[in-house]
Parts: sequence; structure tokens; C-alpha cells
Amino acid sequence: MAHPITPSASLTCSALTFRWPDGTTVFDGLSLTVGRGRTGLVGANGSGKSTLLRLLAGELRPSQGSVTAGGHLAYLPQNLTLDTELRVDQALGIAERRAALRAIEAGDVGERHFETLGDDWDVEERTLATLGSLGLGHVELDRTVGRLSGGETVLLRLAALLLERPDVLLLDEPTNNLDLFARRRLYEAVDTWRSGALVVVSHDRDLLERVDRVAELRSGEVSWYGGGFSAYEEAVATQQEAAERTLRAAEADVRRQKRELEETQTKLARRQRHNKKMDDQRRASRIVAGERKRSSQESAGRLRGLQEDRLHEARERREEAADAIRDDAEIRVSLPHTAVPAGRAVLELHELSLRFGRLRDAGLRLHGPERVALVGRNGAGKTTLLRTLTGELAPLSGEARTFVPLRFLPQRLDVLDDELSVAANVARLAPGVTDNHIRSQLARFLFKGARAEQPAGTLSGGERFRAALAATMLACPPPQLLMLDEPTNNLDMASVRQLTSALGSYQGALLISSHDLAFLEAAGVTRWLLLGEELRETTADEVRALLATPESGRSPAPGAQAEEDAPGRG
Repeated sequence: MAHPITPSASLTCSALTFRWPDGTTVFDGLSLTVGRGRTGLVGANGSGKSTLLRLLAGELRPSQGSVTAGGHLAYLPQNLTLDTELRVDQALGIAERRAALRAIEAGDVGERHFETLGDDWDVEERTLATLGSLGLGHVELDRTVGRLSGGETVLLRLAALLLERPDVLLLDEPTNNLDLFARRRLYEAVDTWRSGALVVVSHDRDLLERVDRVAELRSGEVSWYGGGFSAYEEAVATQQEAAERTLRAAEADVRRQKRELEETQTKLARRQRHNKKMDDQRRASRIVAGERKRSSQESAGRLRGLQEDRLHEARERREEAADAIRDDAEIRVSLPHTAVPAGRAVLELHELSLRFGRLRDAGLRLHGPERVALVGRNGAGKTTLLRTLTGELAPLSGEARTFVPLRFLPQRLDVLDDELSVAANVARLAPGVTDNHIRSQLARFLFKGARAEQPAGTLSGGERFRAALAATMLACPPPQLLMLDEPTNNLDMASVRQLTSALGSYQGALLISSHDLAFLEAAGVTRWLLLGEELRETTADEVRALLATPESGRSPAPGAQAEEDAPGRG
């Protein structure tokens, strides 16, 4: 049901405190107000962005404080699931109004139909226009949701929210699982948003460039920056330069105060030795000598205390300056045993047809340390192809053969056992490798000391990804073919840089399925494969051109969505 727009569309948190059942505090007294316009909410993985959106949406209850929404609120969660048996009009929330409209048009003037329809006589036209604006003009209202790809499902849910005409709209990582064409439709929806307050959590730079302001969530507090993501980055860079200058000055002050304290202590020691020597030479009385000694000690104590206070204050200023420096440590790992000779075959497909998707009779041969991008539309079968290559799924026909050790990092990161520590998860996949070697390598994946003992089930999203990546890349035997399925989904910018850094150290063959073209180029992709009814060579420019245009209303083959691009699955 559409709702009238409220002029004071806004969100307000007052003294918001939230703790998980195990006592972990996420927010402690957070207060903020989000007004009309488009706000991008950013922050490191684990900072609490999705938790904050769930609190704002009313899915979680705060431990203390309050959340107030001015007007009707709608929320698109990160992990979206829809009943595949639903019809599209049911998923859009217009099925009863459509039925009432049909009944009235057929001559049934029962009062209940008019009550159901209300003033929404153009419900179908408005719905079709909204679907068309999101690139779903080919989707029939009587079709079942199960025939849509994962990306289309996300856009369908967004269409349902837009049809409500909300005053406040919350979007959590909406571009996950969307191909380039679907992302462009989402960008346009954000560009044209004029209805009230829009808050979007995303790691998609192109999407964040379209917001009016950026709110950064860090250490349980929110800082505001005007403009899109580039303006935010420039402001943060300026802050970091100032913070680094302050830190250098604070460190220099600490060194100076330490030096002055040492010089003061040396002077006092010399003075005390001199006074004792003079008293011995003058043979001063014990009373006089004692009085001089006490006076000298008190004076020395005051001077030493003053210098120690100055040193303590200098150290506190240094700690404050250090806290302002952002820690975007990079993963630096050496994996020499993953190298593959340039001419060696690592993977071969022969007349391969997939069980899900449209690919039929595909042939392919990968050699040596090639870095291959697997791209295609939502529902094309990318995840299905990767799972077929691992042997997890049987092909419809044909065969896929690998000739080197293979490891696969799925989108769900289910290579980890939540009950085991990070170190134990790596050890499970690397039998025979010493604990010392595992820990030294984990330190390079930023799991140092006690962090390596943390149970996988307690890790944040970014930490979990790093742990899964470490377990995959450090496995024994070392993988000489590494396959990644949408690895940048749900990763913040720092984590994407960490992933790119880690892949820079990898010397084997790489096969990455991703919609993130900027990441693929940063990862050094040397070969592009476009998946559809065939698997063919292409270029990055052609991929951009092809995926930025609609596919003539063609939907994925029946059953394709069961394995391909389902939200949270591929």
C-alpha cells in the first residue's frame, strides 16, 4: 500500500545502546539524526553498519535509548530471501488490489473490492512503470519468483519498497549479486530519489558517489562528510595528513621530554655528589648537612616530578595522535609453492553443459599462471560453473578436468568451522604443517598472537573473509588453481585492498567470478571469459558495453536461479 509522503521524513537515534546476548557492546550512547536526502553509511567491516540499519528498521531492539522514524519506513536487508513459489504481484504486495480491480472490471461491484483497492486505481500502471525503471519491464506479474535470478529478486524487492512510497528507505549492500546492467538501474533509482530520507550501506564506489553526504561509523560514533565518496576520501586523506603531522610532533615531543628528564636526573645526581663532597670537605655538622640534603632532595623531587609529568602528558598526546591514524594494514604473504609453469595446463573443459544455466557444449583450456575473470549476467550460471569445476555439481553432459591442486573460496565462506579457532581452521586444511609456520603465515593475514585463537564464529565479516582466504591459500597441498566466487561482496574498501594485496602474492592460476570490474582489473586479470549460452573470450571494454544494456528481456533458463546468483549464495 502506498503511503503519503511525510514532510518531516527523518531518522533519529537518542542515546542508543545495543549489546548482543553474549554481552558484546556494539553501540554505547549513540545519538544521530538523518534528514531528507541521500546518505551513504560507510565503515570498516565489523563496525556495526548492518546492526545499526536493523536497529533503525526495528528488527533489533536497543538495550537502551530510542529510535524514531519520521514517517513510513522501508528496509532492504543485505541477505534477502523470498518464497520462490510466490507470484511476482504477491512479492510486490499488489496481488489483492489487482484481484479487486479485475473483479470490479468484470462487473462485481461488491463493497469489499472497493475497500481493498482504495484510491489506487492505477496500481498496475504504476507497478509496471516502477519495474521498467529498474530494468524489470520483461517480468510478468503472474510469473513466479522462482523463475527470477538472484539479482532480479533484489531489484524486485526494491520495486516493492518503492511502490510503498516510503518516507525513509534503508538499503543494506543493495548491489551485491547485481550485474552491471542491474547496478545501473539501481544507480538511476538512487539518482532520482526525492521522496525523503535514503540511507544506503555499500562498498560500491559508483553508488556512493551518488549520495549527498557520507556518514562514517567508526568506534561506535558517526562522523559526517558532505558530498559523495570521492569528497569523503579527500576529507579523510586531509585529516590523515594532519593526524600524521600531529603524531610526528607528539613523538618528537616525547623524545625531547625523555631527553630532558634524563639530563635533569644527571644534573641532580651530579649536584648531590658535589654537595656531599663539599659538606665532607667543610666538615659541616650533621644537622646542617642533613638540612641541606633534605632541601636538595625536595628541590630535586619537584624538578623530577615536573619533568615526569611533562613526559606523561607528551605520551598521552602521542597516544591520542596515534588513535587518529587509521590502520589499513595490508596482507603480505609469500606463497612460492603455488607457482605454475607458463605452458602447463591447469584446467580443461570438453563439451561441457551445465545442470543450471544456459551453457552448452563448452570447451576451454587454461594454462600456467593465467588470471581469468568469469563474467556474465545474473542467472548465466557462473556459480554453477565454478561448483561443477570443483566436482561439487555433476555436469549435464561433457567433462571438466583439473591438472593441479585446486581450492575454491565460495561466496558463503563455508570453508570455516565456526567452532574452531582461526589457526585450527587453517591447520585442518594443511595437515602436517607445523603450528609455528601456520601462525607466522596468519600474522601476515593480520591474525597476530591471540587473534589467531579467536573462534571463527565470533569474527566480523571482514575478519571472517580474511580467515577463509587464509585457510584457502595456506592449504596443503598449496593450490595452484584458485577459484573465487564474488569475493568482494560485503567487503569494505580496506578489505578489498587487503584481498588485492594477497592475490598479488599468489603465483598460481586464478579464476574469479565477479561483477566488480574495478576489482578484477586491480587483481591483474589477463583474460576475460563471458558466460552465456557459450563461453567465449572477450575484453573488459566489451564486458562493460554488453552488461550495461538489457538482454532483450531474456530471463535465465528455468531452474537457473536455483544455483546461480541467489542472494547470499552466488
